[in-house]
Amino acid sequence: MQIEGKFTLQGRAQEVWNFLYDPQLFISCVPGAEEIKQIDDKTYDAVVKQKVGPITVRLKFTTKLTEMDPPRYVKAVGRGEDIGKAGTFTLEAVGHLTQITEDSVEVSYTTNVNLVGRLATFGDRIMRAKAKEMQEEVTQNLREKLKARMEARAKA
Repeated sequence: MQIEGKFTLQGRAQEVWNFLYDPQLFISCVPGAEEIKQIDDKTYDAVVKQKVGPITVRLKFTTKLTEMDPPRYVKAVGRGEDIGKAGTFTLEAVGHLTQITEDSVEVSYTTNVNLVGRLATFGDRIMRAKAKEMQEEVTQNLREKLKARMEARAKA
């Protein structure tokens, strides 16, 4: 399943990159995020709890940043499973940051996800709806936290 999207954040590309690249800041914007552990400078383990269709899953996964061109491009690959054994997944994600005005950045992404097990039985429609819902929540949280961070820096 391929998921694509884009949204705009206020700031300069390097500021937005630094914010998104900070695992604790980024994961704090993800609904249902329970933990993230940095394994090395490009590898992270995380646990995220989500309701998908009629079931609730706790996804434990590892993500590795495989290509980077700061502050413009990142590619990541990952794999994980539902702790409750509802299925496994692999993903490949590519993200681009483009400075569109002096103080705004467009973030665009493409993610390919392969699901196996009960998670795969929900089908494309339900999984796309869940992905859209999460994207909207993450985007709103990123905007709020990035704005608060920039305002705090301006006051310092």
